[in-house]
Amino acid sequence: MLRLLAFPLAAYGAAALLGLGGRRALVPVYLVSALAAAITAAAAAWFLASSTAPETATLPFGPPQIGVHLRLDALSAYFLFVVGSAGTLISVYALAYGRHDAEPGRVLPFYPAFIAGMTLVLVADDAFSFLASWEGMSLASWLLVLATHREAETRDAAFLYLVMASTGVGALLLCFGLLAGAGGDYRFAAMGQTLAPWKSTLVFFLALLGAGSKAGVVPLHVWLPPAHAAAPSHVSALMSGVMTKVALYGLIRLLFFLAGPPQWWWGAIVLVLGGVTALLGVLYAVMQHDLKRLLAYHTVENIGIIVIGLGLALAFRASRLPGLDTLALAGALLHVFNHAMFKSLLFLGSGSVLVATHERDMEHLGGLIHRMPVTAAVFLIGSVAISALPPFNGFVSEWLTFQAIVSGSALPQWLLKFAVPVVGAMLALAAALAAVCFVKVFGVVFLGRPRRPAAAAAEEVAPLMLAPMAGFAAICAVVGVLPQTVLGLVRPVAATLFPDSTWLALSNWLWLAPRGADHSSYSGLVVLVAVTLLAGFLVVVIHGFASSRARRSPAWDCGFPDPRPETQYTASSFAQPIRRIFGTAAFAARERVDMPLPGDMRPARLEVTLRDPIWDAIYAPAARLVGWLADRLNLLQFQTIRRYLSLMFAALVLLLLVVAVSQ
Repeated sequence: MLRLLAFPLAAYGAAALLGLGGRRALVPVYLVSALAAAITAAAAAWFLASSTAPETATLPFGPPQIGVHLRLDALSAYFLFVVGSAGTLISVYALAYGRHDAEPGRVLPFYPAFIAGMTLVLVADDAFSFLASWEGMSLASWLLVLATHREAETRDAAFLYLVMASTGVGALLLCFGLLAGAGGDYRFAAMGQTLAPWKSTLVFFLALLGAGSKAGVVPLHVWLPPAHAAAPSHVSALMSGVMTKVALYGLIRLLFFLAGPPQWWWGAIVLVLGGVTALLGVLYAVMQHDLKRLLAYHTVENIGIIVIGLGLALAFRASRLPGLDTLALAGALLHVFNHAMFKSLLFLGSGSVLVATHERDMEHLGGLIHRMPVTAAVFLIGSVAISALPPFNGFVSEWLTFQAIVSGSALPQWLLKFAVPVVGAMLALAAALAAVCFVKVFGVVFLGRPRRPAAAAAEEVAPLMLAPMAGFAAICAVVGVLPQTVLGLVRPVAATLFPDSTWLALSNWLWLAPRGADHSSYSGLVVLVAVTLLAGFLVVVIHGFASSRARRSPAWDCGFPDPRPETQYTASSFAQPIRRIFGTAAFAARERVDMPLPGDMRPARLEVTLRDPIWDAIYAPAARLVGWLADRLNLLQFQTIRRYLSLMFAALVLLLLVVAVSQ
């Protein structure tokens, strides 16, 4: 099966070369990428369904006397399935969306290279191959973010992304150096040895820094919203729905496979980070009125949900609680797939809105349900899914995570006994705020009246853009009703990590009963049937008792007799109550009201200022320190040859002293 992946990788390479031809190569590049991604997804699903025995291969090229080691096991196959499934539909969407790129030559060569980099990360079996693939993935995505490089906002976003990506890969380099040890064996198979406690602790924090920065874990999330908002929409879907999951794969590979037996406090730290990430991500999202930036912040939120599951799995594993570790991991991995599906759908939906209106600002939209009914329908399904409402897929994975949280009382550590319920409350609040946020998004963008002429003149996008969005919507519905279709692919991963655990108690194709028959259970199919029957019953009752006589009366104007679009709720006004509750603590929010006196004809003004306390506390001082050091070190560029030789001599003496002391 590992050899079969050579075909899609070769196809990605060929597509990247074709992309150098510019706009003429648009169809071949995206068509080849779609076929390669489909082969990847099919091969990964077949591997998970047929065998869990890992496959390895060693290629003769690469670093001298090391080569390139590849490995396909259950964990990498599951994430390959996620990459391939999302990549297929996104590439089909790009066949039509790509025609609207102003400079396709800046996208086409790097798009297949980006997917190839993510694929190689997932099959790498040594540190050199992993880091080289990771860097290739980062570099390709950085170049894709720069597609609209003439905009100052894009350049700033790309620079920040590059700095954070470099910081993350530096942390991973140190992490693998510690894992390799004095022997310098960088194969993953040689890194499973027991580490000294201080080394394993350092590996844990370096893994969190390296993989967490790429995934968007708070406080390492600052690059994600501007980069995802600046990239083309199909690239944003890949970065948000897929690349962040590859980063989480790296975190799982390091903490569950390579770092040795986990400590219980690892789980506590990861758990709290996940809760903070989920809550802050959704709070940031509620405040946004840029549609793509709002979706990017929801990526931060959903990464937090997945990290909560991983933290619980670490804690349960360290405390030797079989069954509960599997439950937490199943919820996390199912949400990996679910988020890839509904977030890709939503980013593609935002791309369709952008193509039809050339607007990302929700304050300039409205009424699109009449102009773009199919886009509105599939976007509504994605909104319901990301809001964790049944019977769609977002509910199932969050419900499994809540089941793991409820089981947290079984943990023996008192710190975790207190932390788990608090994180559960944060997750519940995040889920409620997500629903509020997408009521705002759908209401402002698709309902009401058009606020600008561009929204009033919008037309439905091409069928080739609608079909992939409909495919994602169908997946959200099917997995929500029959979650075992994907949970069956998660099972081999859980069996590899936790061989002594049971698989979700009495769960079957119809019912999920992860904690046994005496605890809670869920059936998406039963919920769907019940909702359908209830809706049908209400329709029959209402029509049976309603009068057929025509009655005329003035339409309810919601308290706004003026029909102009200016009288409608805006995205900012919808978020005002939440901003006033959480804004002072989370965003240092300030409101300035300029209310003219009676007789003054000037319009009233409300000015809202939001700041990111994390940026002000961490990144702004770091940037000032770097600038200060750069100004001081700049003097080294203007020295005489004598001073340069003196500096080299001093450095050599210092290096010899360090070597002598270490021996």
